[in-house]
Amino acid sequence: MTESSTRIALVTGASRGLGRSAALKLAEKGVDLILTYKDNEAKAQEVLEQIGKLGRRAVALRLDMADSKGFEAFAQRVESALSETWRRDRFDYLVNNAGAGVQASFAETTEDQFDLLVDIHLKGTFFLTQKLLPLIEDGGRIVNTSSGLARFTFPGYAAYAAMKGGVEVLTRYMAKELGPRGIAVNTIAPGAIETDFGGGVVRDNAQVNAQIASVTTLGRVGLPDDVGGAVAALLSDGNSWVTGQRIEVSGGMML
Repeated sequence: MTESSTRIALVTGASRGLGRSAALKLAEKGVDLILTYKDNEAKAQEVLEQIGKLGRRAVALRLDMADSKGFEAFAQRVESALSETWRRDRFDYLVNNAGAGVQASFAETTEDQFDLLVDIHLKGTFFLTQKLLPLIEDGGRIVNTSSGLARFTFPGYAAYAAMKGGVEVLTRYMAKELGPRGIAVNTIAPGAIETDFGGGVVRDNAQVNAQIASVTTLGRVGLPDDVGGAVAALLSDGNSWVTGQRIEVSGGMML
């Protein structure tokens, strides 16, 4: 495969959890990666090593999704990485995955908690994508990350779910406005997954895990590779005609 024909994906928050799984699943399909991490560079390096073992090239760049003022400088680092590693000036796929959770009742959610979620999930997705637009290939793809919680409700996630609802609306607008460039934009909405999200409660609390499994049509809690595999499939050639869609990956949770 030549430099120009190699597909390159930028996956935010790829040092762990769903982002890590998506990056590795994409590498398995022959895609090269630009990964972002916030604090844990060592974990990001581990993912780079795994991608290398799959025969793909990857670089890791630090990014704080809550700091939109740093996005322009980040875009410049992406541009440099593309030039130095691939001798290209654009990449093909953007996966807006990085996020953070806050569990607090509606009555007890603070403004600081709310603002952090806005900055990371809604403002971050909006303005990071905006800054990266000149670096995305015409005919490329964008996958934003929502949550099953934008469809069903669990107490304690009002603010988080509201941000994800905003991401779903934003996705449709992005799909409409980027359509003339042939860029498809969709949303992946995971259900409850066994990761360290929210302190790892779904993974580590047997009672919570069993309760979620009991309301999931396929009878278990999701795993990171369930979502990572779906992201990679959505970015495959066979899905190039899908845009503006919300695709829930929850095993039929709360149907």
